Amino acid sequence: MWKSILWLLHAGLLLDPSIGCYHCLVDMDISVKLCWGHVITESYTRNMDECFEKVDRLMTNATKVIEAGRVGPGYDQQLREIMLSQIIPLLEEFDQKLNDDTVYEKRLQTVADNFIAAASKLPRASGCIPPCGFQAKGALYNCITCKYDTCELPLDCPVEEITVVENNRTRMWCDVSFPLPIDLEVIWRFAEEVKSQQVDLFKEVTAGVDRLYSIPSANLQHTGTYQCEILSNQRSIVRLYFYLTVKPQVVVGYTDLQEIFDLSLLPGGRIVSSPGGPPPALQLLPQPALLTACLTTLLLLLFLSLGILYWKSAQRYRRDGQQAQEDQVSRQMYVLH
Repeated sequence: MWKSILWLLHAGLLLDPSIGCYHCLVDMDISVKLCWGHVITESYTRNMDECFEKVDRLMTNATKVIEAGRVGPGYDQQLREIMLSQIIPLLEEFDQKLNDDTVYEKRLQTVADNFIAAASKLPRASGCIPPCGFQAKGALYNCITCKYDTCELPLDCPVEEITVVENNRTRMWCDVSFPLPIDLEVIWRFAEEVKSQQVDLFKEVTAGVDRLYSIPSANLQHTGTYQCEILSNQRSIVRLYFYLTVKPQVVVGYTDLQEIFDLSLLPGGRIVSSPGGPPPALQLLPQPALLTACLTTLLLLLFLSLGILYWKSAQRYRRDGQQAQEDQVSRQMYVLH
């Protein structure tokens, strides 16, 4: 009869969402046997309820015990083994024997201290690294709920802004600060001309394992938001966003040659006006030597411009070749990493 009552009491504890380390790691029947011989010294009466209260105070709800139990993924079983290695010898010693409450107090405190010392040596999790991503390896075991606490961070990372001048190369890296699984799938998507994280606006661009997205020569049509989604076993781990702004290339020109040419043909560079006549008009005074000099200057500027354009094209061609080699090396390094 008394065993049934005790089982109901402990079942009530297990149904409580705040259970505690001891009850997470030790079965009910072990606790019942452990507390069977608990005797109150003053009245010399057997009282198991006070034994359970001692267990809760010294181990179940003790802050140091709970902190020692916050281990990384996969180590909760070792926590159980550590706790049982301390409880079982005490259980065998106390089984069907009467012991004073002072003895229980001292021995249970020793169990708690030994558990804290051993459990604190187990590996801890890396913890959650904000601001985003599903981080399974960052979860910690919670001795109060008997479960692993997830990071509870959003999948979507904040938008990173990138600006590039038209006709230049730009690269985007799909990289995060927390560890990733080995079997990855990377999907790049694009939403043209908008800065958004609304998933249905994006269209798939490429899918595979490449975490580098490169645009060799950006133009205005590349303006928009790029989304990189990393998946493992078809489960989304994180989504990164890059808003790319492509600025038009400023054409380096020369001063208005026509204006200079017109003014150079006037006497002293001034417009001649007729007294009492119509508004000042442009009066050209053709001088062959000056005209020849101006035309020669125009031709020189034309050839100089063509030379500069050719030189820039050659430089861009060599730079694109070098960037392509760097991209290939970067991808190889990612694979090796």
